[in-house]
Amino acid sequence: MDPTQLLHIAPVACVIFAVTVAVSFIAFSSDWVYENFILHPASVYHGKNLHTLITSGFIHADLMHLFFNMFSFYFFAFTLEGILGHWQFGLLYGLSLVLSDLPTVVRYKDSYNYRSLGASGAISAVIFSYILFDPLAGMGFVFLPGIDIPAVIFGALYLYYCSYASKRQLGNINHDAHLFGAISGIMITIVMRPHVAVDFVHQITLKVQSLLH
Repeated sequence: MDPTQLLHIAPVACVIFAVTVAVSFIAFSSDWVYENFILHPASVYHGKNLHTLITSGFIHADLMHLFFNMFSFYFFAFTLEGILGHWQFGLLYGLSLVLSDLPTVVRYKDSYNYRSLGASGAISAVIFSYILFDPLAGMGFVFLPGIDIPAVIFGALYLYYCSYASKRQLGNINHDAHLFGAISGIMITIVMRPHVAVDFVHQITLKVQSLLH
Protein backbone atom coordinates (compact mmCIF):
# COMPACT_ATOMS: atom_id res chain seq x y z
CA MET A 1 0.00 0.00 0.00
CA ASP A 2 1.21 3.49 -0.83
CA PRO A 3 2.62 5.42 2.22
CA THR A 4 0.18 8.28 1.55
CA GLN A 5 -2.73 5.84 1.68
CA LEU A 6 -1.42 4.32 4.89
CA LEU A 7 -1.19 7.75 6.49
CA HIS A 8 -4.77 8.49 5.50
CA ILE A 9 -6.20 5.13 6.58
CA ALA A 10 -4.14 4.62 9.75
CA PRO A 11 -2.49 7.86 10.94
CA VAL A 12 -2.19 6.68 14.55
CA ALA A 13 -0.47 3.44 13.56
CA CYS A 14 1.86 5.40 11.27
CA VAL A 15 2.88 7.71 14.11
CA ILE A 16 3.41 4.82 16.54
CA PHE A 17 5.49 2.94 13.96
CA ALA A 18 7.65 5.98 13.15
CA VAL A 19 8.16 7.03 16.77
CA THR A 20 9.02 3.49 17.89
CA VAL A 21 11.63 3.09 15.15
CA ALA A 22 13.10 6.55 15.76
CA VAL A 23 13.30 6.24 19.55
CA SER A 24 14.71 2.71 19.32
CA PHE A 25 17.49 3.87 17.01
CA ILE A 26 18.27 6.78 19.33
CA ALA A 27 18.40 4.37 22.26
CA PHE A 28 20.86 2.10 20.44
CA SER A 29 23.48 4.80 20.84
CA SER A 30 22.26 6.49 24.03
CA ASP A 31 22.70 4.92 27.45
CA TRP A 32 20.70 7.82 28.93
CA VAL A 33 17.61 6.89 26.88
CA TYR A 34 17.87 3.24 27.90
CA GLU A 35 18.36 4.18 31.54
CA ASN A 36 15.33 6.47 31.62
CA PHE A 37 12.97 4.55 29.32
CA ILE A 38 13.45 0.92 30.35
CA LEU A 39 11.00 -0.75 32.72
CA HIS A 40 12.41 -1.55 36.15
CA PRO A 41 9.57 -3.42 37.91
CA ALA A 42 10.95 -2.94 41.43
CA SER A 43 10.99 0.85 40.98
CA VAL A 44 7.51 0.99 39.45
CA TYR A 45 6.09 -1.22 42.20
CA HIS A 46 7.29 1.33 44.75
CA GLY A 47 5.78 4.24 42.83
CA LYS A 48 8.86 5.43 40.96
CA ASN A 49 9.41 5.90 37.22
CA LEU A 50 5.80 5.09 36.38
CA HIS A 51 6.31 6.60 32.93
CA THR A 52 8.43 3.57 31.99
CA LEU A 53 5.25 1.48 31.73
CA ILE A 54 4.81 3.37 28.46
CA THR A 55 8.31 4.46 27.42
CA SER A 56 9.72 0.93 27.68
CA GLY A 57 7.48 0.02 24.75
CA PHE A 58 9.35 2.42 22.47
CA ILE A 59 12.84 0.99 22.92
CA HIS A 60 14.27 -2.39 21.87
CA ALA A 61 17.25 -4.54 22.74
CA ASP A 62 18.70 -4.68 19.23
CA LEU A 63 17.84 -4.44 15.54
CA MET A 64 16.43 -7.98 15.36
CA HIS A 65 14.11 -7.30 18.32
CA LEU A 66 12.93 -4.09 16.68
CA PHE A 67 12.50 -5.75 13.27
CA PHE A 68 10.32 -8.61 14.50
CA ASN A 69 8.08 -6.30 16.51
CA MET A 70 7.66 -3.77 13.69
CA PHE A 71 7.19 -6.59 11.16
CA SER A 72 4.25 -7.89 13.20
CA PHE A 73 2.94 -4.37 13.78
CA TYR A 74 3.01 -3.62 10.05
CA PHE A 75 0.94 -6.65 9.11
CA PHE A 76 -1.86 -6.07 11.62
CA ALA A 77 -1.93 -2.53 13.02
CA PHE A 78 -2.81 -0.58 9.88
CA THR A 79 -5.70 -2.88 9.01
CA LEU A 80 -6.93 -2.94 12.60
CA GLU A 81 -7.03 0.86 12.85
CA GLY A 82 -9.26 0.91 9.79
CA ILE A 83 -11.62 -1.51 11.54
CA LEU A 84 -11.57 -0.04 15.05
CA GLY A 85 -11.20 3.66 14.35
CA HIS A 86 -8.34 6.05 15.02
CA TRP A 87 -8.77 7.01 18.67
CA GLN A 88 -9.97 3.51 19.50
CA PHE A 89 -6.79 2.01 18.06
CA GLY A 90 -4.66 4.52 19.96
CA LEU A 91 -6.49 3.69 23.18
CA LEU A 92 -6.07 -0.05 22.60
CA TYR A 93 -2.34 0.34 22.00
CA GLY A 94 -1.69 2.72 24.89
CA LEU A 95 -3.71 0.78 27.46
CA SER A 96 -2.12 -2.49 26.38
CA LEU A 97 1.37 -1.07 26.84
CA VAL A 98 0.52 -0.48 30.49
CA LEU A 99 -1.68 -3.49 31.19
CA SER A 100 0.72 -5.97 29.61
CA ASP A 101 3.49 -4.83 31.97
CA LEU A 102 1.57 -4.75 35.25
CA PRO A 103 1.90 -8.52 35.90
CA THR A 104 5.65 -8.14 35.29
CA VAL A 105 5.80 -5.36 37.86
CA VAL A 106 4.12 -7.58 40.46
CA ARG A 107 6.08 -10.70 39.60
CA TYR A 108 9.49 -9.02 39.65
CA LYS A 109 8.88 -6.42 42.35
CA ASP A 110 11.74 -7.84 44.44
CA SER A 111 14.10 -8.57 41.54
CA TYR A 112 16.21 -5.43 41.48
CA ASN A 113 18.32 -6.60 38.54
CA TYR A 114 15.35 -7.35 36.29
CA ARG A 115 14.53 -5.00 33.41
CA SER A 116 12.12 -5.21 30.49
CA LEU A 117 11.71 -3.38 27.20
CA GLY A 118 10.00 -3.63 23.83
CA ALA A 119 6.57 -3.22 22.27
CA SER A 120 5.69 -6.92 22.32
CA GLY A 121 2.85 -6.59 24.82
CA ALA A 122 1.00 -3.93 22.85
CA ILE A 123 1.66 -5.69 19.56
CA SER A 124 0.24 -8.92 20.99
CA ALA A 125 -2.85 -6.88 21.86
CA VAL A 126 -3.07 -5.63 18.27
CA ILE A 127 -2.73 -9.16 16.85
CA PHE A 128 -5.40 -10.62 19.13
CA SER A 129 -7.76 -7.75 18.53
CA TYR A 130 -7.39 -8.46 14.82
CA ILE A 131 -8.02 -12.19 15.40
CA LEU A 132 -11.36 -11.36 17.05
CA PHE A 133 -12.50 -9.63 13.86
CA ASP A 134 -11.12 -12.21 11.44
CA PRO A 135 -10.59 -15.54 13.25
CA LEU A 136 -10.34 -17.53 10.02
CA ALA A 137 -7.65 -15.41 8.37
CA GLY A 138 -4.53 -17.31 7.42
CA MET A 139 -1.62 -16.71 9.77
CA GLY A 140 1.83 -18.23 9.67
CA PHE A 141 5.13 -18.41 11.48
CA VAL A 142 8.17 -16.44 10.35
CA PHE A 143 10.38 -19.51 10.81
CA LEU A 144 7.95 -21.72 8.82
CA PRO A 145 7.29 -19.75 5.61
CA GLY A 146 4.48 -20.93 3.39
CA ILE A 147 2.54 -22.63 6.18
CA ASP A 148 -0.66 -20.82 7.17
CA ILE A 149 -3.22 -21.84 9.78
CA PRO A 150 -6.49 -20.17 10.84
CA ALA A 151 -5.86 -17.15 13.05
CA VAL A 152 -7.93 -18.58 15.91
CA ILE A 153 -5.73 -21.69 16.03
CA PHE A 154 -2.59 -19.57 15.81
CA GLY A 155 -3.90 -17.51 18.72
CA ALA A 156 -4.64 -20.55 20.85
CA LEU A 157 -1.15 -21.97 20.23
CA TYR A 158 0.40 -18.57 20.98
CA LEU A 159 -1.43 -18.26 24.30
CA TYR A 160 -0.51 -21.80 25.30
CA TYR A 161 3.16 -21.27 24.49
CA CYS A 162 3.31 -17.91 26.31
CA SER A 163 1.72 -19.43 29.41
CA TYR A 164 4.07 -22.44 29.27
CA ALA A 165 7.17 -20.30 28.68
CA SER A 166 6.20 -17.82 31.39
CA LYS A 167 5.84 -20.52 34.04
CA ARG A 168 9.27 -21.91 33.15
CA GLN A 169 10.87 -18.51 32.47
CA LEU A 170 12.28 -19.72 29.15
CA GLY A 171 14.92 -17.52 27.55
CA ASN A 172 15.58 -13.84 28.04
CA ILE A 173 12.06 -12.89 26.96
CA ASN A 174 9.22 -11.32 28.90
CA HIS A 175 6.58 -13.93 28.09
CA ASP A 176 4.22 -12.35 30.64
CA ALA A 177 4.04 -9.20 28.52
CA HIS A 178 3.14 -11.27 25.45
CA LEU A 179 0.48 -13.24 27.32
CA PHE A 180 -1.16 -10.35 29.15
CA GLY A 181 -0.86 -8.09 26.13
CA ALA A 182 -2.90 -10.62 24.16
CA ILE A 183 -5.48 -10.86 26.94
CA SER A 184 -5.63 -7.06 27.19
CA GLY A 185 -6.23 -6.78 23.46
CA ILE A 186 -9.13 -9.22 23.64
CA MET A 187 -10.76 -7.52 26.64
CA ILE A 188 -10.36 -3.95 25.38
CA THR A 189 -11.69 -4.86 21.94
CA ILE A 190 -14.78 -6.54 23.39
CA VAL A 191 -15.45 -3.53 25.61
CA MET A 192 -15.22 -1.17 22.63
CA ARG A 193 -17.02 -3.47 20.18
CA PRO A 194 -19.27 -5.85 22.20
CA HIS A 195 -20.72 -7.42 19.04
CA VAL A 196 -17.29 -8.73 18.03
CA ALA A 197 -17.54 -11.65 20.46
CA VAL A 198 -20.81 -12.82 18.89
CA ASP A 199 -19.44 -12.37 15.37
CA PHE A 200 -16.30 -14.28 16.36
CA VAL A 201 -18.30 -17.29 17.53
CA HIS A 202 -20.61 -17.05 14.53
CA GLN A 203 -17.73 -17.15 12.02
CA ILE A 204 -16.16 -20.16 13.69
CA THR A 205 -19.52 -21.96 13.99
CA LEU A 206 -20.25 -21.49 10.30
CA LYS A 207 -16.78 -22.77 9.39
CA VAL A 208 -17.16 -25.87 11.56
CA GLN A 209 -20.59 -26.57 10.08
CA SER A 210 -19.23 -26.24 6.55
CA LEU A 211 -16.42 -28.69 7.34
CA LEU A 212 -18.85 -31.19 8.83
CA HIS A 213 -21.04 -31.07 5.75
